[in-house]
Amino acid sequence: MINLAVINIKDIIKFMKKLLFVLGIIIILIIFFRKISFVELKNKIKFNSKAIDDNIAFSSYCNNQSKSESALKKILVSQFALFSKEEELMEKENQEEVLEFENNEINIDKKSDTSKNTDIVQDMSKVESVAETQVIKENNKTDTFTNNYNSVKIRNESSYNLTEEMLVPNVELKNKKDIIIYHTHTCESYTPTEANNYVSSGNFRTVDLNYSVARVGTELTNNLNSLGFNVNHNTTYHDYPAYTGSYTRSLATIKDILSKSPSSEFIIDLHRDAIGSMSNYGPTVKIGNDIGAQLMFVIGTDGGGLDHKDWLYNFKMAIKIQERANEMYPGLFKPIILRNSRYNQHVTKGACIIEVGATGNTLEQCNTSMKYLAKVIEEVMK
Repeated sequence: MINLAVINIKDIIKFMKKLLFVLGIIIILIIFFRKISFVELKNKIKFNSKAIDDNIAFSSYCNNQSKSESALKKILVSQFALFSKEEELMEKENQEEVLEFENNEINIDKKSDTSKNTDIVQDMSKVESVAETQVIKENNKTDTFTNNYNSVKIRNESSYNLTEEMLVPNVELKNKKDIIIYHTHTCESYTPTEANNYVSSGNFRTVDLNYSVARVGTELTNNLNSLGFNVNHNTTYHDYPAYTGSYTRSLATIKDILSKSPSSEFIIDLHRDAIGSMSNYGPTVKIGNDIGAQLMFVIGTDGGGLDHKDWLYNFKMAIKIQERANEMYPGLFKPIILRNSRYNQHVTKGACIIEVGATGNTLEQCNTSMKYLAKVIEEVMK
């Protein structure tokens, strides 16, 4: 019996060695045929580690209580799939913006008073529905585009080949009165002026909601409210104090809002264009006697591999709005950008990113544009 047991154990060991050898060959073949880059793997590990560290900082800041870092890491590890597919792709598509943040530390100790009320109620009845316009070339860039639908220009950076049918804006929202405005990058700010100077919390960033893109959202909210819309403007910080994971956090915010207002369809994630290679880049347009910042739609698709069944609807809605804007105030919008990332726009039909100006624009210029954007939205939603 003892000899038989020894023989059986030896046979099992031999079998296990053969099995491990076969598995090793299979793994090598899989790596070879899928052409997996170990450099990319290393970068992904580095990215996920940074995501964990950033989110630990963010969670500690928001919860204001001590937690076990190891326990928090276990929770955040479960989000790796989302970070690697969604956040990493979006960061690759927005490298200028990522570098802008990473090269400038946010100073948590200099959080400014956000209680100041700088709202000026605009008399929207005096805003002309059609006005003479002129795009200002100074500190601007020449528009580049790959497709167009009538007057609407599109810069297609997605993996889709756009057909004529895909560009026809034959869509209409069911709920035209309820609008949601939020900010994935709440701290984005503009060139300071004497009237609107602020304590910087980074390179063209501030946590003071009176001077960031959130203030522009407030201006748009006030204008839309005066036109009869019901606007939910959310100013939650999603990029402070951690930038990595901004879209994941803003997704949680927008899902929470929709859980309380499930019939809402038109959702605007209001941004400022990235700093890029020229900090004085400030696309502007003269509308009547006003100088305003140019606007730009950024629309996501499912080209990154994540589910987004309504991306074409969102895209057509952006074309519809921009076509009307071009009739009312030509030059208010720059070409629509279509990308592979979905940018949380999968949550509903009518979701979009609108970028208001860039670092070279002033807050005054951006606020000016909001009265014209509100008039365009009013016309489209009739």
